[in-house]
Amino acid sequence: MFGPFASVQRKMRQNATNWLELAEKVEHYRRDVLSASDLRELQDQQCTVKQQLKSKANASDLKLSIERLEGTLRKSGGTLYPKRSSVEYVEFFLVAAIVILGIRAYFFQPFKIPTNSMWPSYSGMTGAVYPDEADEPGMIGQAFNFVTQMAQPRRVDAPVAGEVRVPVVRVNEKRNYVPYRTVRGKKWFVVPTNLREYELYVDDEKVSVRVPADFDLERVLLDSYFDGVETFPLPASIPVGKGVLLPTGKQVEEGDRVLAFDILTGDWLFVDRISYHFVKPSIGDGFVFRTDNIPRLHAMMPGPNEQYYIKRLVGAPGDTLEIREPVLYRNGEPIEGSDAFAKNAERVEKYPGYRYEGDMGPGQTLTVPEGQYMAFGDNSASSLDGRYWGGVPEADVAGRPLIIYYPFTKRWGRSP
Repeated sequence: MFGPFASVQRKMRQNATNWLELAEKVEHYRRDVLSASDLRELQDQQCTVKQQLKSKANASDLKLSIERLEGTLRKSGGTLYPKRSSVEYVEFFLVAAIVILGIRAYFFQPFKIPTNSMWPSYSGMTGAVYPDEADEPGMIGQAFNFVTQMAQPRRVDAPVAGEVRVPVVRVNEKRNYVPYRTVRGKKWFVVPTNLREYELYVDDEKVSVRVPADFDLERVLLDSYFDGVETFPLPASIPVGKGVLLPTGKQVEEGDRVLAFDILTGDWLFVDRISYHFVKPSIGDGFVFRTDNIPRLHAMMPGPNEQYYIKRLVGAPGDTLEIREPVLYRNGEPIEGSDAFAKNAERVEKYPGYRYEGDMGPGQTLTVPEGQYMAFGDNSASSLDGRYWGGVPEADVAGRPLIIYYPFTKRWGRSP
């Protein structure tokens, strides 16, 4: 019998064996610093316990011998025995760190969605807009939002009286954008990091808004000032590449609230790093990969090469892909394998459909090279993906998303 049902004799024999292992460790590591008498005493007591184990001595005799051995170890064990609590804590945290790193490297890796290239399947950082100052949460509400969604509040007040205006530049017939610059700042007031700095205007006075480098303020501005339209309503006379200070119609007095929103964290996932060691990725899988060996991507996005991206697998080696807006075709047929494909094709539930961008214009096809996979974002309108930089080397595939474990919203649970 084992565990709580083991006999007293068996438990004591196991206890004696454990003490012998410790005694042998002390003898091995400290024999050169122990006096001859202490070393002989330690060896004699070990010999006694070994003989009792061999002769199957009763539990009470073993207990007395263990107590004598423990006294000798306490006297001669140095830092090996008795252990100080600080040493035990260090050992515990080192072992825990090794286990966690091992799990992360080979089994389940945490991953945070930074952008909205996979929206609405996965959410990157988003903004919760408060149109009126009365709508803004108080201290308790802010604390709740921080715990459940790691909300970071941003509040901007008017330095002068006047109309709020937004600088907007025309990109093409379909899209305009708000310029920004990258500045150095602090994350959580401590860690150095890059930030985006946008500039709004009240009358002719600049007002700066700083957000994380992966956060796009445009959606917040559209929801705050332009009734949530899809792009900024520039006059048709503005040529491509040119911009204006776009009036918002919002008049403020000095000290009034210009902009109020919370930055909500993106989805936090656990990524399964095991499965793809045994089976090939399937079309339609969520697809996490390293970007180390995608040179066209690094030419477009200078910075650290070793990053992880998440997209959806749309092509295996030898597949031919074509976009016929809004449908993605694989080997001449509408692509299948994920609900996101069908929803994009029908442009339902906020899926925008696949768009002509990058290397995939009208009538253009793309064949996936051998040894590579092709990955597209579900949010085709706002995804830097294989249309721009080609395939992902098979060796750089990291895994597939398993569950969304944070934030605590209706999105929590199994990954789509």
